[in-house]
Amino acid sequence: MLLAARPVGLPRPTDWKLLEVPVGEPDEGEFLVQVRYLSLDPAMRGWMNEGRSYIRPVEIGEVMRAGAVGRVISSRHPGFAVGDHVSGAFGVQEYCVSDGRDVTIVDPALAPLPVYLGTLGMTGITAYFGLLDVGRPQPGQTVVVSAAAGAVGSVVGQIAKLLGCRVIGIAGGEHKCRLVVDEFGFDAAIDYRSEDVQKALRQHAPDGVDVYFDNVGGDILDAVLTRLARGARIVICGAISQYNNTEPVKGPSNYMSLLVNRASMTGMVVFDYADRYSEAVAKLAEWLAAGQLRSMEDVFPGGVSAFPETLLRLFRGENRGKLVLQVADE
Repeated sequence: MLLAARPVGLPRPTDWKLLEVPVGEPDEGEFLVQVRYLSLDPAMRGWMNEGRSYIRPVEIGEVMRAGAVGRVISSRHPGFAVGDHVSGAFGVQEYCVSDGRDVTIVDPALAPLPVYLGTLGMTGITAYFGLLDVGRPQPGQTVVVSAAAGAVGSVVGQIAKLLGCRVIGIAGGEHKCRLVVDEFGFDAAIDYRSEDVQKALRQHAPDGVDVYFDNVGGDILDAVLTRLARGARIVICGAISQYNNTEPVKGPSNYMSLLVNRASMTGMVVFDYADRYSEAVAKLAEWLAAGQLRSMEDVFPGGVSAFPETLLRLFRGENRGKLVLQVADE
């Protein structure tokens, strides 16, 4: 799947081009992967835009960037054998020739392959370092997470609970709020579609918010800013409410709360922790194996051709946990 045009607002079918080409053969030091599952992430919307960011944009006519897991079906690389299951940035395509850089061998006997795109992949790693290194929660503190039923937010909240924090999730709709409490174990959930977020935070966090893990930006970020505790830490992980705006991004009007409460707001990008990925994966795997962490993958079939429509589920708020597109049968 190639990027055919820079989207304006929500991506449209005409922003993509599906191209069929012969499957390439690996050269010396390379291997061929058959892609099984693709990771669909809100960050993809930013990668489609032209301009300076934390990562170069996907160019027009280039295969859309995406994390994926698959199986090695041909190899001329000493480190990867036929039959190995691997995870890497293989892109939105059915096959990929790789030289092995930034590719990890994964074990489907330990966890289903989609989990390596979610809790044991970039999603879980983002939650781990964003919360622990940037948010720095302490036992007994109050942690608030937006997009709490999503891929990153659901893991953030569960880790915070493991650390002995009180955790409040913000999500859209009654069903997602029940999921946040009943399945992911949060202490409370706020439905931003039917509740006044600021008023609900006064009820659920009467002593203020110590850590806010922000995945949405916009009005919800502004509401949380009014309820900060002294010395609060805000983790800016994403701003999905703003990604498809055709007008300038809405910044927080209540930012003076940072001064009043001696609080901090820090952006985090998971790629900055590349040399520590193994640390996060080991701990997340330990929690999963012990049953202390729930991993939820929302897997949709349809192959590469279904990518444009399936991606929109993220921006319509229709996914539960990690959104994954199945490209081929296992």
